Amino acid sequence: MKVESTWTVYRSRFVVRARQLTECLVFTDALGREHSGQPGDYLVESLEGLRCIRPQAQFENIYVPLQESPNPTSRAGLNQVRMSKVLTPQTLPTRLPAPVWTG
Repeated sequence: MKVESTWTVYRSRFVVRARQLTECLVFTDALGREHSGQPGDYLVESLEGLRCIRPQAQFENIYVPLQESPNPTSRAGLNQVRMSKVLTPQTLPTRLPAPVWTG
């Protein structure tokens, strides 16, 4: 995997950092579990620093990228997201349009 690829911050119920694999990757985590992934799968890192690999289809069905993530390549960026509670995937409009009634 190319080391220079950047992390993107995603959310579901949890905020994580992830990067999509560009080549096969196999590693053993701190708990002794072996993880393996193919190009297209995602290497996912939790706020606690634990890493795992999720299949592309599973990851893309669960996680939504945060659009305005402060410095997603650092752990500080993750902590800022957590502290600021920026958990919406998009910015909401300041004013909603008036409802249109028909009938």
